Amino acid sequence: MISAFRRLAGTWFAKGLFLLLVLSFGIWGIEDVIRNFGRDNAVARVGGESIELTEAQNAARRETQRLQRQLGPRFEANEGFRQAVARQAVENLIAARAQSQEARRMGVAASVDAVRAYTFAVPAFQGADGRFNPLILQQFLRQNDLSEGDFTRLVVADLERQQLIGAIRAGARAPETMTRQLLAFAGERRAAEVAEFPLLSAPEVPEPTEAQLTRYHENNPAQFSSPEYREVALAMLSAEALLPRVTVTDAEIEAGLEAQRERTGTPERRTVEQALVSSREAADAIRTAWAGGAELAAVKTQAEAAGGTALEMGQVTRGEMPVENIAAAVFALPQGGVTDPIQSPFGWHVMKVTAIQAAAEKPMEELRAETRAFLAREKAADLSYEEANKLEDALAGGATVEEAAQRFGLTAARVTLDRQGNGQDGRPVELPGGPAARAAILEAVFANPAGQGARLAEAANGFVALDVANAIPAALRPFASVEAEVRRAWTLEARRRAQEERAAALLAAAQGGKDFAEAAREAGVEAVRMGPSLRDPQQAPPGGIPAELLPGLFAAKVGEVTMAQTSAGYAVARLAEIIPADVAADAAGLARVKGEVEQSMQDDLEAQFAAALRARGNVTINPAMMEQVAAR
Repeated sequence: MISAFRRLAGTWFAKGLFLLLVLSFGIWGIEDVIRNFGRDNAVARVGGESIELTEAQNAARRETQRLQRQLGPRFEANEGFRQAVARQAVENLIAARAQSQEARRMGVAASVDAVRAYTFAVPAFQGADGRFNPLILQQFLRQNDLSEGDFTRLVVADLERQQLIGAIRAGARAPETMTRQLLAFAGERRAAEVAEFPLLSAPEVPEPTEAQLTRYHENNPAQFSSPEYREVALAMLSAEALLPRVTVTDAEIEAGLEAQRERTGTPERRTVEQALVSSREAADAIRTAWAGGAELAAVKTQAEAAGGTALEMGQVTRGEMPVENIAAAVFALPQGGVTDPIQSPFGWHVMKVTAIQAAAEKPMEELRAETRAFLAREKAADLSYEEANKLEDALAGGATVEEAAQRFGLTAARVTLDRQGNGQDGRPVELPGGPAARAAILEAVFANPAGQGARLAEAANGFVALDVANAIPAALRPFASVEAEVRRAWTLEARRRAQEERAAALLAAAQGGKDFAEAAREAGVEAVRMGPSLRDPQQAPPGGIPAELLPGLFAAKVGEVTMAQTSAGYAVARLAEIIPADVAADAAGLARVKGEVEQSMQDDLEAQFAAALRARGNVTINPAMMEQVAAR
């Protein structure tokens, strides 16, 4: 048998089979390499350069913080907001990367002197004396989570962008003929005779019959229908609801106590004075004078003579000082001590500590209580995700919301409500989770079709189990229950129609050749000369020509008549006079229009340039990594 196997092993068939096995094991052995071949961990690539996840996340975080400061503390970012901010942050990085590549290709660069001059010229970084204040810059860096290196790179990129974009925008020039025509168009004014028919002065209308009211009720179902309602069972799972089930041990409190002390204690503060000059020699002289007992006023005079500045920074903590080597030097000094000169991108710093406020800690029992509460909240948050998975499994297994709520110690409710969260009596329905979860719960209720069974949805830092048992469609309410509303609406509509008919009759009479003022008097109103007014309704003066009439008047010839429905009722107007704009005498207006036209042209050129750079950069975006940029 062995001899037979040896003979078979020498055949070409056996050698081929052996080669196939070797290749198979080889491929299995390098499976990880093959599986990851071609995988890109960059969020995006621009011209072969990658935008890494950390860079994109930092940009998205800064943009989120900026928007939240603008929108106020009550604004709560949802998933859609985070995704939109992430997309915009990545697009900004792509544009910046494409512009940087173009700057290198064209040999555009920003010098150290240019960066320094740019930074010192930013108005937001200048103090009350109009001079650059490094303390304000340091506060800006802290608020925006930037290091000095990050800020310098941003300035360099902006200076390069300004050189590139400045050359592109410089080519926009508004043609003189266009500027004059636009000013003439915008500056033309028109005066008119106006007759108004306000609803408040409409004649009394006869009492409607029941048949008229019934027909009006049937013909306007949207006005007299009840909204769509949903009958739904709800139960809220949140970290707050799980707090009673969480236990924090003494060992866990001890382990977390140090971190909690850092969060709640009062750190050491030092009152610091600072001098900033451009040369080491001037800094050495200031250090000698300060160490010898010179006051801040004298040091300030000495610093200003050297082209620098000196000021009192006030009380600062070590964490509030963005430059680590300066912070280390300041917090190593005794009270009254002066640092040796320290160099930064902004010059040479000399710091003096005038007072020290020692760190203070809360009483140990208070700190333990806060630590216990902090750890309990963290545990409850973790537990809520674990319980949510179990709750979702229970619902998928056929448990009702009420059964699942009882099993997991939650409170269930069955309510009937509309999209605004009001019940059939028109009053707001109380929902679990409080005001923070209300909008998310209503959205989930009306996004889930009736009769599809129970499901779990996220809602304001928690989860809601819901089961829409029944959908009650919008329906026309019985006439008897809304008769008073129908009567009011019918009467208002009848008065509106009466005024419309009166205005239409005046329009027809004037168009037929009758004197406008005489026709107005026959209609029971007086024609009043109004204007002149510009064509822009936003520039119409109070009490002037109703804004709704202006489009018709500016399309009419002198003597022609137009009619419009206004906020007060109806109005009819006859164009009395056209007053052209005095373009030659309006130098300021010409300059303004020219600036607006050129600004628009420059914006278009810049947008086209950015689009061309993006296309040249062969941009690719990794959708999977984008999800991580938008993640919390």
